[in-house]
Amino acid sequence: MAQQPPTQPNQAGVPLLDVNRDNGPHREEFIEALTDVLDSGRFLFGPDVTELESELAGYCQVPNAIGCASGSDALLLALMALNIGPGDEVIVPSFTFFASVSCITRLGATPVFADILPGTFNVDPESVESLISPTTKAIIPVHLFGQCAEIDRICQIAGEHNIPVVEDAAQAIGAAYHSRPAGSWGAVGCFSFYPTKNLGGMGDGGMITASDAGLADRLRLFAGHGMRPRYYHQVVGINSRLDTFQAAVLRVKLRYLGDAIDARTEVAARYDRLLQNAGVIGADAITLPVRDENAFHVWNQYALRIGSGRRDELRSYLSERNIGSEIYYPVPMHEQECFQDLEFRHNGLVETERASREVLNLPVFPTLTEAEQRRVVEAIGSFYAAAARAAA
Repeated sequence: MAQQPPTQPNQAGVPLLDVNRDNGPHREEFIEALTDVLDSGRFLFGPDVTELESELAGYCQVPNAIGCASGSDALLLALMALNIGPGDEVIVPSFTFFASVSCITRLGATPVFADILPGTFNVDPESVESLISPTTKAIIPVHLFGQCAEIDRICQIAGEHNIPVVEDAAQAIGAAYHSRPAGSWGAVGCFSFYPTKNLGGMGDGGMITASDAGLADRLRLFAGHGMRPRYYHQVVGINSRLDTFQAAVLRVKLRYLGDAIDARTEVAARYDRLLQNAGVIGADAITLPVRDENAFHVWNQYALRIGSGRRDELRSYLSERNIGSEIYYPVPMHEQECFQDLEFRHNGLVETERASREVLNLPVFPTLTEAEQRRVVEAIGSFYAAAARAAA
């Protein structure tokens, strides 16, 4: 059996992410913005928070945006404002990050897991529709990896049953479906400003969008301990504030978000070309990301499908060569240990479980260079070349 080439420890690596490199060009603007906040002493509820809310409402084409402490809190607050609680069911994909589901269980409600589409990895609208019951009180479609789910169809289904839609757009700021922005379709849109997101802060932060003024007011009320006026609590809320330092940083980065999305799009297109030229595309090897023709993709992740059960082997091979990669998500939510005591419904999760075995995410960030991408693809090519020699 032919041996794989030895690891080359001195070979230049490629990081999965490089937040410092992406932030570097804007360093002086960050310092100026942060200095202004420091000098003002308004570390909470400062003018940058209000301005960011206004700017993001305009960006997402909605009348209301409410800052909060994280994307996870955004989802939790959305369900709290919609009065979700014990005895209620919420339909959500299982192929997603934990926060999409924990917001449901924290309120005593029950997740109902819909399967995904094999191409985009986004939730399957037909699976959603098949799971609706009299106790369904919300639907949470996740716009995964920077590409919107089929949100028009999901909202149509939800509307026919008078069920509110909460968009989990944590990975999809700037994305759109039929040219309509993520976060503007459902009753509520939920965004994350975790540092690795396309619009990432320097810590945790989140934003909630809503078209209905009354619902927006409830979201703001729940985010502030349910307190209005001060020390008078109308509901049991939580403490979830976007601090002024984070808002100041995000306002700087929002000015460059379009450029960052353009750069990510170029990176994704280059990966497509390089991988096709490397001869590794095929059902037994690699499947490229699928673009929904109705979606504007912002490439928070570049997700390959690795066939023939070789995903983990390929990832180890890349790691030995100091090339970053990640698996989003190796364990679907319905298989997580913390949810095993729950009784939840689904109509089969074949595509969810297959994706968890096959998806591998390559480095993608605005300042990733062509030379770095070539190193990634050359390593993938050498992996399959070695496998072919071994099988010969």
